[in-house]
Amino acid sequence: MEEKRIAQRFWEIDFLRGIAIIMMVLYHLLYNLHYFAQYNVNVYSGFWMYFARTTATIFIFLVGVSLSVSFSRTKKIHKDRNKLFIKYLRRGLKIFSWGLIITLVTRIFLGKAFVIFGILHLIGISIILAYPFLKLRYWNLLIGLICIFLGAYLRGFAFDFYWLSWLGFKPAQFYSVDYFPLLPWFGVVLIGIFFGNLLYSDYSRRFQLVDLSFFSGIKVFCFLGKHSLLIYLLHQPLIIAVLYLFGMVNVNLL
Repeated sequence: MEEKRIAQRFWEIDFLRGIAIIMMVLYHLLYNLHYFAQYNVNVYSGFWMYFARTTATIFIFLVGVSLSVSFSRTKKIHKDRNKLFIKYLRRGLKIFSWGLIITLVTRIFLGKAFVIFGILHLIGISIILAYPFLKLRYWNLLIGLICIFLGAYLRGFAFDFYWLSWLGFKPAQFYSVDYFPLLPWFGVVLIGIFFGNLLYSDYSRRFQLVDLSFFSGIKVFCFLGKHSLLIYLLHQPLIIAVLYLFGMVNVNLL
């Protein structure tokens, strides 16, 4: 019974991540239609800009929640702190490595708009950096808000160097199709950790929730949430391939 309880997942987290994945795919479909097929939709401001930011916020917030839940579960299995850190170090480096691959691919195909520090870079580094914060509670909320404030403050400036762009020091005339610097987005991760520790402390749900996980529609979203990394890696090339097959991609832009 104890092993089964330790292996359980909280369906609502997978469900929300599944919703975020669907939102991300929808936005990237519209973005690709705009970028490759000159489809007349404004993805840089207005509704779709806020839609994209909301999607990213949900996804990154859930990274923090999932980290806190994973930490609570792992503590019950591994008591050695070094093993705990190595686990998160490996996971973070794995995701960051996928980010580097995306950097290489987009540099080849997109030129100057390539991904320098996108959402996978952010998640990979955040998993490693978050380790000392996983035991904290209210401090994560405060530090997270400070990170968000600093990131918002830095957006008002332009810098003449690139080497700190990953932190949030955005250079002048800078453009990337996917840019998620640590400031402010690591703050969203920390706030997610705060709520994870608050709502799922000791790997137990601290609130009442009706179990809807057996409904087929819910199961679909939970399945997508469980495989979010794979979907993220595959959805863009698949969308572009489909648009190309339908003759909607301008070959000169590839």
